[in-house]
Amino acid sequence: MRLKGKKAVITAAGQGIGRASAEAFIAEGATVLATDLNADLLIGLDCETHALDVTDKAAAQAMIAEAAPDILFNCAGFVHSGTILEASDEEWDFAFALNCRSMFHTMQAALPGMLERGKGSIINMSSACSSIIGAPNRFIYGTSKAAVIGMTKSVAREYIDKGIRVNAICPGTVDSPSLHERLRATGDYEAAMKAFVARQPMGRIAAPEEIAALAVYLGSDESGFTTGQACVIDGGWSG
Repeated sequence: MRLKGKKAVITAAGQGIGRASAEAFIAEGATVLATDLNADLLIGLDCETHALDVTDKAAAQAMIAEAAPDILFNCAGFVHSGTILEASDEEWDFAFALNCRSMFHTMQAALPGMLERGKGSIINMSSACSSIIGAPNRFIYGTSKAAVIGMTKSVAREYIDKGIRVNAICPGTVDSPSLHERLRATGDYEAAMKAFVARQPMGRIAAPEEIAALAVYLGSDESGFTTGQACVIDGGWSG
């Protein structure tokens, strides 16, 4: 049990990668606090659960500080579609509030306890669509996820000699409820799915459990020499 004795906080744990990661962390022996904006999505998880809007700075920081996690997995995020010419200030502000500022606040709350204990692992959800590779119709999303990589590297370097590791996970397309919602929103679900699969050299999209396995590794002591990395897990899309 690779996470035995560790306490983990996972945001957006109700479905997709967050849910698969919560289940994997529990299976590996971690004491998990799973949060999601929609508390109903957390039903069935064999751990402590709480509703949490990570864009609420006061609520998020209070919960993280009280939990004092050894592992913080910032999984919450949103995918905006569209080009720069279609982007609005409102979409930009929301993307950076959720995809970036919320991580800034949760890391800020988790770090004092980690520094006191002299150890900790922070995992931030980025994307292959970021500073790693550009994707069409993902202007705001790719920009915000590039910022996540920048934050990750900055915090990792700041505390590299304090026993704290900070890494980002950069997936390609992953099977999740949010993906299927985006596919339906195109008006042609089948064509959109074929397009997503076609851009993956492996000829398939990822299962959330595959991303969760990387999260377990990054949270465990097995990755003790890994920090400041944008860990790409995209089926060769950016290769």
